[in-house]
Amino acid sequence: MSDAVKVPKRILNSLLSSLAAGVVPRVGAPYIAIGRTAEISTLSHDLDSIADGGSVTRFIIGNYGSGKSFLIQLIRGYAIEHGFVCADADLSPERRLSSTGNGGLATYKELLKNLSIKSSPDGGALPQLLAKWLSDMMFNARSSGIEEDNPEFEKTISKEIYSVTHSIETGVGAYDFAKVISNYLHAVISNNEQLQAECLKWLRGEFGTKTEAKAALGVSGIINDDNWYDYIKLLASFVRKIGYNGLVIFIDECVNLYKIPNRISRENNYEKILSIFNDTLQGKADGLGVVFAGTPQFLEDRHRGLFSYEALKSRLNDSMFGVQNQTQPMFGPIIRLKRLSDDELLALIVRTTVLFTQMYGEVNVTTEEMRDFLYYMLSRAGADTLITPREIIRSYLTALGILMSDSSKKLTDIYASNKPVVEDKKVFDPKTIEI
Repeated sequence: MSDAVKVPKRILNSLLSSLAAGVVPRVGAPYIAIGRTAEISTLSHDLDSIADGGSVTRFIIGNYGSGKSFLIQLIRGYAIEHGFVCADADLSPERRLSSTGNGGLATYKELLKNLSIKSSPDGGALPQLLAKWLSDMMFNARSSGIEEDNPEFEKTISKEIYSVTHSIETGVGAYDFAKVISNYLHAVISNNEQLQAECLKWLRGEFGTKTEAKAALGVSGIINDDNWYDYIKLLASFVRKIGYNGLVIFIDECVNLYKIPNRISRENNYEKILSIFNDTLQGKADGLGVVFAGTPQFLEDRHRGLFSYEALKSRLNDSMFGVQNQTQPMFGPIIRLKRLSDDELLALIVRTTVLFTQMYGEVNVTTEEMRDFLYYMLSRAGADTLITPREIIRSYLTALGILMSDSSKKLTDIYASNKPVVEDKKVFDPKTIEI
């Protein structure tokens, strides 16, 4: 990114604040993106497959701070810009894929809360999504010469609503889903705000009992811990019917499944992952993409990770040829994030400097000092394999903040007292890196 590329202040402030705190920025990720070309290309190809009616499950695997969540936000932003509906959720002790305490339903609610489209990229897009479809139908009716005061106007829209909802009335809960969607749109047309609220409440999984849902909407079922994934599949089918390219959901912090102490509970969650994996590979979830992100432990641990569940291990284990050649083709379900190269890490530092100066003004740091800073970070014991972009950028932004408050200091002054004991250990020659 050249100095000529100006980032809007609102995005720039949020971006730098997130990076300084070690948190993945929800907006502005493309402005700081460096490397990961193969991974981005692979995920972009997955989006093309979903847009063609296919379905995909991916596992992004990397150590803490390696860029899993960043890559998710980058692809999420790209997908939204290119006509996909996206949703994301971080798993936690309260949010799982399956549990006896509605942990799966909690994950569904989080996904619906974070549902995003281009006109509503920060979440909460379900009403906007439905309103856009209704607006399109009304526009088409007017274009055909039918005005709003004509009795045929509402009939034409009702016919279109029925056509779309009827086409998805297959599978678990499909009839109820279609009926609630239809009720919501008719409530918008008739300006019935109470019915709109009840429909959205049902779609968000907020009804506690079937009796309540029956009384409010005339449907016989509700979204719960057992069937929430079936409604994700229905939603994917629905959004394609109304003009979107598909639904992509991102489930991060999957290491929380690895941490479940009870073996039965843990395996129930892995069974749900197996079901999702099989559905997407067997074409039973048209227009749906699912991306899981977790640590190597979550995947590879033979006692508590995915590899402890034999059905998943046989599907996800690296092929013998990939192991022999210390690589794994990107068309497999696993995307392993390797450490960024030295050149990429330096480019990341330079990019961060450009963003910082755009926000706060010029700071006393030279290109040579940036190289030396990276050399220092990589010269520490174990850094060659364990260093992460998060750690480097957090440290560097702290240093820039000190330089901004005291212009008499140089970057080397800040870390000079913490130089590594082994002075002659060079991971690379900083003067050979090109920016």
